[in-house]
Amino acid sequence: MWGKETSTSCLSCLRYKITGYKSDRAEYIFCPSAFLIKMSDNKKIISIDGMGGDKAPVAVLGGMNQFLFQNGEDTVFFRVFGDKKILNRLIAKYPRVARNCEIINSPDKIKSGDKVRDVIRRAQDTSMYMAIKDVREGNSSAVVSAGNTGVLMALSKLALKTINGISRPAITTMLPSGGGDQRVAILDLGANVQCDEENLFDFALLGSVYAETIGKMKKPKVGILNIGEEDTKGNESLQKLNKLLNENKNKLPYEYIGFVEGSDISGGNVQVVVTDGFTGNIVLKTVEGTAKLIKRVLMDNLKKSILAMIGAFFLIHVFKRLKNKIDPRSYAGAVFLGLNGFAIKTHGNSDALAFSNAIKYAVDLTDADFNKQIEMRVEEMLPIKESLGQIEL
Repeated sequence: MWGKETSTSCLSCLRYKITGYKSDRAEYIFCPSAFLIKMSDNKKIISIDGMGGDKAPVAVLGGMNQFLFQNGEDTVFFRVFGDKKILNRLIAKYPRVARNCEIINSPDKIKSGDKVRDVIRRAQDTSMYMAIKDVREGNSSAVVSAGNTGVLMALSKLALKTINGISRPAITTMLPSGGGDQRVAILDLGANVQCDEENLFDFALLGSVYAETIGKMKKPKVGILNIGEEDTKGNESLQKLNKLLNENKNKLPYEYIGFVEGSDISGGNVQVVVTDGFTGNIVLKTVEGTAKLIKRVLMDNLKKSILAMIGAFFLIHVFKRLKNKIDPRSYAGAVFLGLNGFAIKTHGNSDALAFSNAIKYAVDLTDADFNKQIEMRVEEMLPIKESLGQIEL
C-alpha cells in the first residue's frame, strides 16, 4: 500500500523490491496490489507521457498535481511513463501525485525535432509510445502528451487504429468565441493537410458529437470554413459537401448553417467549424497570437500613466475574466478524435496549468463514453454519407 516502507506488510512490495523516494515526512513506495485496488475503485486511469514537451517532466508533474488539487484525489490514477530515476527524484515534491500514480520506466523519449519516419523503428521504448500502447492494451482510458505532434498523431493512428466508419481522425479543441463562456470547436487542426469531402463529412460528425458531449451544446450549429458564405465559393470538395448537407438538413443530428468565414469563428454564431488541417492549424496559431497581442497591448498601455494603473486596479476582476477567456492555456488540450482510444495533445511549451487542462479533457472524454457516441452517430448518418458520391455540381 502507499505509506511508510517500515510499516508495510504487503508481500507484493517485498517480492517486487520496488524502490521508492524520500520526502521530509516519509519514504513512499509503490505497491502493485495498491494499484489493483486503485483500478477497482472507480478511478479513471490516465496514461501520461512524462518526458514529452519542452518543460517536461517538471511541468507534467506540476500539471498532474494541479489537476488533483482542483478535482480531488478520488477521481484519477496516473500511469506515468519516463525516466524512472528522474521522475522518482522529482516526485518527492508532489506527495499528492505520488499517492495517485505509478511510474513505468521508459529508456527513450521522442524529441521535438524528430521526424516520423526516423522515429517509428525505435519508438517501442519511448515514453510516448509506451503511454499510447497502455491505452491500446486497456490499462488506461486515455493518454496525455506535450510531445511532438506529428509523431504523437502517427503513433496513435498506428497503435489505436481508426474507428470503423471514420475515414480519418482529426485534431480538435475548443476556442473562445462570442460573449461570456461561449466556445467553438474547430477541426482539423493539423492531422490532415489535404482533405476531400468524405473526410470533411466525418469531421462534421466528430465535431458535432464533441460539441454535444464535451461542450454541452444541444444540437450545435455546424459550418464549413470557406473564403465566403456564397454556395459558389470554394473548391469542388467544399461545394459538394455543402450541397449534400443542405439537401439533408432535416435529417442531420446537428444544425447545418452552411459556409462560414474566419471572422465567424470568434463571432459566436457557429459552434463547430469544419476545415482541413492546413487551414485549421493556421487559424489556431493566429488565435493564440492574437491573444498574446491583446495582453501585450493592454500591459504596455496600462504602464504609460498612473491614472491608467489606478483605473486598472478597479477593473481587476474584468481583466481576470478577459485573461481567462483568451489565455491559450485554458484550451491547451487538443484531442485526436476518431481513434479507438483517446489521445490528448497539449502544447510543447505547456506549463502546469495547460497540462492540467489537458488532463481534464481526457477525463471528460472518458466520462462521456465519447467513442460509443461516435459509433452510434456513424451508423445513424451512414445513408447520408453513402449518397455523397452521387452529388453533382
